[in-house]
Amino acid sequence: MELTLCLIKPDAVRRDLTGSVLYMIEKAGLKVMAMKMIRLDKRLAEGFYHVHSERPFFGELTEYMASGPIVAVVLAGDNAIKRYRDLMGATDPAQAAEGTIRKVFALSKQENSVHGSDAPETAAFETAYFFS
Repeated sequence: MELTLCLIKPDAVRRDLTGSVLYMIEKAGLKVMAMKMIRLDKRLAEGFYHVHSERPFFGELTEYMASGPIVAVVLAGDNAIKRYRDLMGATDPAQAAEGTIRKVFALSKQENSVHGSDAPETAAFETAYFFS
């Protein structure tokens, strides 16, 4: 059984979509193992997204992630990372497949409602960042 991290981002939490996102995740057969709502400050957001620190969107991304509460969720299942990434859809909701979380809920490429780990090493770092 593989673990991965899901973040329900500020835009989705602000629009009361947490339950709807979790429903889609559970309907897809992934199991919620841990969950908490938190508010990142700029420093925590920068630490989480440190791999993007040299990218031009880093400041906007970390400000957005600190703009309101998020819900951090550890998901489990066979091939959970790939399954959850497929369920999320493309970063740009205009390019996301029908029925994916981002196609259904995202407002823009930045306000795309959810985050998911992209590899086992990333999932290990990301889950440990929010859960002991």
